[in-house]
Amino acid sequence: MASGVVAALAYAGPPPLTLVRTFTSWRFTPGVAAAVAALGGGYGLGLRRRPASAGPWPRGRTVSFAAGVVIIAIVGMSFLGVYDDTLFWVRAVQNIVLLMVVPMLLAMGAPFTLLRDQLPAPARARLSRLLHSKAARLLTFPLVVTVVLTLPLLVLYLSPLYELTLRSAVASAVAGLVLATTGFIYFWTRFRIDPAPRTDPYGVTLAITVVEMIGDAVLGVVLWLGPLVAAGYYTALARDWGPSIQVDQWLGAGALWIGGDVVGLPFIGVVFARMTREDHQKAVVIDAELDARDAERAAATAEPDGPRESDRPRLWWEDDPELSHRFRRR
Repeated sequence: MASGVVAALAYAGPPPLTLVRTFTSWRFTPGVAAAVAALGGGYGLGLRRRPASAGPWPRGRTVSFAAGVVIIAIVGMSFLGVYDDTLFWVRAVQNIVLLMVVPMLLAMGAPFTLLRDQLPAPARARLSRLLHSKAARLLTFPLVVTVVLTLPLLVLYLSPLYELTLRSAVASAVAGLVLATTGFIYFWTRFRIDPAPRTDPYGVTLAITVVEMIGDAVLGVVLWLGPLVAAGYYTALARDWGPSIQVDQWLGAGALWIGGDVVGLPFIGVVFARMTREDHQKAVVIDAELDARDAERAAATAEPDGPRESDRPRLWWEDDPELSHRFRRR
């Protein structure tokens, strides 16, 4: 009887995780390999078929997308994939990377723009109508995408779904796909490198980032102070090495909290870069229109019968609340 109990409680998972094994532990996962092949192969094929008339493709986009694909392989087939059902903190790192890092890099690769450049005019028009439809604008409203980003992890860890992902490879794959997809929707609509349904001010994006960081903090605190998650599963695993179940969950809570905030830093950097670039482009347009107005004034002054200033149509920036005071008529 005693020997049967001991056998039932015997640990049968991977060997103790050491520093060496973080580099040498790998496994082949067909689903992950298929996702990597589909994303990488599709993007590469798009680059080959992209017409030369569309102009040069920025190398940074290709590097970003390729990095996202490589990280998918690392998350699913490196030690993170080997130990994701054994250690809580490993699964936490895996999930935060799938939600925040991978989608951010894929969105920076501008896959929709790459697809659009290869479509015939009718299909391109249909894609544009779909992206700018009322439903698309509603689904990408800032409050909605904030919920889309923060809700999946809360649902995953604060419901029985988390333990299900530990016991079922299918549930784990679906959860990973949902995390990556919701993350991509967020970064796609916030960066606007690709055509997006909305053009909300980047200040709104920065405010959303603060809300997202608060969401990470709430989940981290709940996991730190709350009861053990999937306690029955980890107890039955009978792991006889590494941190205790409680300490393991504390480490995972820290990974979700701090990891989300750390990833937010490069995101803010990209947003500021995009905002600066758009401001510069806007200034170039305004300068060109100012030059055109000055030329029009000079022509009107040289010709007595020329058009009067009051008859001149107003330029768009003269009614802009942020710009009209800088370029008001004199």
